[in-house]
Amino acid sequence: MKKNLRNILVLAMGLMTTVSFAQDWNVDSRTRIDMSGDNSMNTADQRATMGATWGGSDWGIHVSSDVNYTIGGGEDVSMSIYEAHASTDLFGMASMTIGRQALSYGSGALMSTNDWSANRTTWDGMSFGLGLSDMADITIGYHAQNAGGVDEESTGNMHVNVAGEFSGWNVNVLYMTDEGTDDAATGIDISGALMGATISASMNTDFEGDEMTSYGLAYAVNDDMSVSIGMASYGDDAGFNMAGTNMDGSWATTGGIGYLGANAEDLSYGLTYNMGGISLSATMHNITDAQDDTVERDVTQIGLGYALGDNASLGISYATDNNGTSDDKYTWVTLNVTP
Repeated sequence: MKKNLRNILVLAMGLMTTVSFAQDWNVDSRTRIDMSGDNSMNTADQRATMGATWGGSDWGIHVSSDVNYTIGGGEDVSMSIYEAHASTDLFGMASMTIGRQALSYGSGALMSTNDWSANRTTWDGMSFGLGLSDMADITIGYHAQNAGGVDEESTGNMHVNVAGEFSGWNVNVLYMTDEGTDDAATGIDISGALMGATISASMNTDFEGDEMTSYGLAYAVNDDMSVSIGMASYGDDAGFNMAGTNMDGSWATTGGIGYLGANAEDLSYGLTYNMGGISLSATMHNITDAQDDTVERDVTQIGLGYALGDNASLGISYATDNNGTSDDKYTWVTLNVTP
């Protein structure tokens, strides 16, 4: 037996043993299938996550691990610790969390976990939740991004996130500083109900000052069906980008379109329908360039979700993307199990 595989089995057995004594646990399995090209590029990547949580009234410990491998690829299996952090209450006025954390705020355009990547984004450091207001949740943190490289320390940042509900509107404001460049990024997200519809807006500026703005409108036709329309636009600079987020990359790494280039505009239409434990969704994107009339890109996403009882769910997604050079096709299968 190969040494790395033996080590993975030892770690897995140890985690399963601790899970049996945990107060809460979860399992998440994700499979991504690349169907691009003429059947010559078909590959399937698998990631399984198991997590466990222990805690009391004023403390908690959470540990989770990822196992990655390519189905039928003949490659070595890899295993890594995804999250490992401890939390405690500070005299009833604040909470403190120290360790490796998966963080996501607001729309996720500035800080999120890149859930479909083999090496998801986590942050090593500490965060404080301040109970200073009944109207808003305030979080202050300092972290070094777990990039795994020799320059890991230079990717540290400090952030402040304020989230709350004001007069029926949900507002999230995130401010981040980059320790390496002394630059700052800002994100403001607003959503709420108006005349039977839900509207949302997200305004973001990255560390280089590039801008991305998006607006959305969703309307429930009835209890089972809803329709939506959205528009995302990018500034005329180099192009908005924040490393390690759910949008940092494209289909192969993020399971989505990802960030678009400068001057890009994405007009999307969506439909969702629920039938008991089954949910169906379809979204179409038309991407153009505000400065170049010859650019046109069409994307279609279809999703199917099924509740396997109260403790498990299965999801299947399919996407086609006519990106101007080739027709990309991807399929994702997600299985989630909770106690």
